[in-house]
Amino acid sequence: MDGVIILDKPQGFTSFDAVAVLRGLAKERKVGHTGTLDPMATGVLPLLLGRAAKAADLLPDTDKEYAARFRLGERRDTGDVTGKIVEKKEGLVSREALEQALAGFVGEIWQVPPMYSAVSVNGQRLYQLARQGIEVERPARRVVVSRLELAEYDPAAGEGALRVECSKGTYIRTLIEDMAKAAGSCGTMTALRRVRACGFSEEEALPLDRLKELAGAGELETVLRPVEALFTEYPAVAVSPAQAVRFSNGGSLDMARLRLPRIALPQGQRLRVFGPGQRFLGLAAADPDQGQLKFVKLFQGAEGTV
Repeated sequence: MDGVIILDKPQGFTSFDAVAVLRGLAKERKVGHTGTLDPMATGVLPLLLGRAAKAADLLPDTDKEYAARFRLGERRDTGDVTGKIVEKKEGLVSREALEQALAGFVGEIWQVPPMYSAVSVNGQRLYQLARQGIEVERPARRVVVSRLELAEYDPAAGEGALRVECSKGTYIRTLIEDMAKAAGSCGTMTALRRVRACGFSEEEALPLDRLKELAGAGELETVLRPVEALFTEYPAVAVSPAQAVRFSNGGSLDMARLRLPRIALPQGQRLRVFGPGQRFLGLAAADPDQGQLKFVKLFQGAEGTV
């Protein structure tokens, strides 16, 4: 089974739990995901089955969008309400002060990954060290926050909600802690839902129970999206049978012999390559200097090839 299934991950499941369950439902050994969600988080988790698993490191759209809730006046060791309180701070934070603090976290920022995360330092997962009570230095990482909106806020309770659009690798728990500190308080995340990932929205995501129903009825493939759905922002090019075979064997294609899209193709521009019968073969990269489309990745070969 090759393609993409958009799961609405339930609370209490790790991303790896979701992969294991779908592996059983689809009876497919190769299953991957496009970005870890914490067990307490819910929402959009695209799962890659079969040949689609090869797309994980090639995705053109890795930005994410989240709806998060927070509480000011307390900080926990995990960064969210699943952990132990390690700091408390009295005093109200006005909406104006909080919005002013938020403005400083829009654009390119640097984050220190939380100890309770899957980041590896010297070959060890941070969460494994954290569970042993060990804290280590973590290098800050560059992330981009393109939108950070205070969706609601009750100053008396110190509780509110954020809408965040950000790059891959952004920790919302850390963002909440940092913005609370900038506003003169401390904070923790109380809920998190991913509402968009890899171009897919929460409206497209299916709950796990629904996937189980479909699998039981032998209808799981009805919600399986094709591999090329991950790359729709790339222009497409159709190739002849002979060109399809050449590409399937890892060969470059002569751009002068192709009917290319009528757009400028800068160096390195990726394209979706389709063989006869609109069969999606894989990805190529434009090399105008040499007049070639160079092979990047094969997802399925031309008919008659492996």
